[in-house]
Amino acid sequence: MWINNQSSLDDFILLGFSDRPWLETPLFIIFLVAYIFALFGNISIILVSRLDPQLDSPMYFFVSNLSLLDLCYTTSTVPQMLVNLWGPEKTISYGGCIAQLYIFLALGSTECILLAIMAFDRYAAICKPLHYPIIMNQRRCTHMAAGTWISGFANSLVQSTLTVVAPRCGQRVVDHFFCEVPALLKLACTDTSVNEAELNVLGALLLLVPLTLILGTYVFIARAVMKIRSAESRWKAFNTCASHLLVVSLFYFTAISMYVQPPSSYSRDRGKIMALFYGIVTPTLNPFIYTLRNKDVKAALRRALTKEFWVKKR
Repeated sequence: MWINNQSSLDDFILLGFSDRPWLETPLFIIFLVAYIFALFGNISIILVSRLDPQLDSPMYFFVSNLSLLDLCYTTSTVPQMLVNLWGPEKTISYGGCIAQLYIFLALGSTECILLAIMAFDRYAAICKPLHYPIIMNQRRCTHMAAGTWISGFANSLVQSTLTVVAPRCGQRVVDHFFCEVPALLKLACTDTSVNEAELNVLGALLLLVPLTLILGTYVFIARAVMKIRSAESRWKAFNTCASHLLVVSLFYFTAISMYVQPPSSYSRDRGKIMALFYGIVTPTLNPFIYTLRNKDVKAALRRALTKEFWVKKR
């Protein structure tokens, strides 16, 4: 009964959790609360990073980019999920589905590269402290951030095209709660082995190459930290990297488990759980990971709550 007879034949039907209707109301509440926290946390990080002069550094410039990514990431999927969970209508237009697929892939691709750049920033700060202001000057940081966003959206254009061109022969029931590559490829009525191979190569390059660079960077960072004689300085250096490492672990674990595999081996329940994790849980947790582990951000947030902070901005 949840399929509207008036819906266009071009619309996709998102099954989501329709096979478990008793889950829909609790999930609606959980997703709504998580989305509100994600909005609040990421907008707060962006504002304090931009407005507080004590956070005017390359590290917080890239953290604010990550928060903007996470903000867009959740907004590209969660509102549609809430609509589908709340009412009987479970459809999304063809254009809306393609746009959602493209934007979600673009933001995920951008985050892969951005996390690698953030690791390089920590390497420069810890291993090359005297040259750090030169290596990570404002112009270079801006170029790196712009290149990251452009690369992510260019990669998404290729992956989205490879997904959309597969003929569906009229099939439009997507066993997922948003439009994602593995679920859409499942609708194909022809052999998609070539598409899958190309998507796997792109996925491996985009996920494994930045991850390898991140791990290699942290090997050099660990060596540099171990040479520091002061235990306090060693702990401070480790603490600046701990938040980034935790974010990397959360993001890459779920992304690799989803995209570095043949879509034909896609398990619907596992896919939904993984998508929930990197589509909602991770973007919601990221700002709190950086806030709870970072004294500078916590201090900036406290300053932002004072009247004097906003008076100075006038």
